[in-house]
Amino acid sequence: MCRLLAIVSPHETTVAAELGSDRLNVFASLSRVHQDGWGWVHLTAPGETPLLHTSVRAASEDPDFRAALSTDIARAAIVHLRWATSGLAVEARNTHPFLADGVAFAHNGSLKPIDELRRLVDEESRSGLNGTTDSEMYFAIIRQHLRDGGDLPAAVLAAVRELRPRFPVSSLNAMLLDATRLVVVHASARSLLPPEDIDEIRRSDLPDEHLEDYFALRWTRRADGTLLIGSTGVGESDWLPMPSESVATIELGDGSVSVTAIVQD
Repeated sequence: MCRLLAIVSPHETTVAAELGSDRLNVFASLSRVHQDGWGWVHLTAPGETPLLHTSVRAASEDPDFRAALSTDIARAAIVHLRWATSGLAVEARNTHPFLADGVAFAHNGSLKPIDELRRLVDEESRSGLNGTTDSEMYFAIIRQHLRDGGDLPAAVLAAVRELRPRFPVSSLNAMLLDATRLVVVHASARSLLPPEDIDEIRRSDLPDEHLEDYFALRWTRRADGTLLIGSTGVGESDWLPMPSESVATIELGDGSVSVTAIVQD
């Protein structure tokens, strides 16, 4: 389980500038629980290859976290705070976002049983796995659909439609970034935290919304056109809910948004 944040802006900016100092402090404080590493990927201009930085340290204890979010210029970015699924190692190769073939991927959720997920990863993709996480396998399945042709939004939608009936209560929430688009999966309508994770949140005194709506994604559009998307606890409480069980595509060039339901009528 993790926290996700993304921005898409029509101008050069930093994540810290868009969040503000108070909200950046709140975001960093979430690593009291989401303490198993952090990572971020960003573009300085549409059309460029995403740049990746990851760390196995807790964001609140790593000076590189604030330095990156405060000084690195971005037109689009994804930030991820990791809370490792039980049994999965905290090490560099398991830290999100993952980056392959010019596409970055970050996930908030757990797909179990992992052996069933592994069976969906073909031999070519399996040979390219670096870590041991279900999240990286999820990303591999998306890239399998990319190999079949089509663009990133279509591949994401096809993968999620493949996974949803097999993992009906798992969170498929994810963010992907390539040279031209941010794609956001909000698919967690039936997802619940396990009791041991609820206890951990309570012991760490995180906001109540982490228990009430942990997997929700919200978004807001600034007056200057900058779009921010985040997990609960990341953004302000007045951010609007993203459409549930959907895949949203944000074009980096003009900031336009399209949303497609995962389940077709």
